[in-house]
Amino acid sequence: MSTMSDLVKAVKAYAIKHYDEDGWDYIVEAFEDSEIATEIRKAGARTEQEAINVLHEHVKILDDHRKDIQATAF
Repeated sequence: MSTMSDLVKAVKAYAIKHYDEDGWDYIVEAFEDSEIATEIRKAGARTEQEAINVLHEHVKILDDHRKDIQATAF
């Protein structure tokens, strides 16, 4: 079982690698480690992949909303 610190690091590393996909830039640019940890804890994620999946659900919603706004800008 990974520690919370390990899970947060895994999420951040994944976010950096996938910066331009599905809203991962939000994690890199706007999320504090404590916010990432809170989302992981709330979902009960225990593995790196579970933590990544949890945060993906969260940032995908933000990214979809951003895309909706951008689509109506012009």
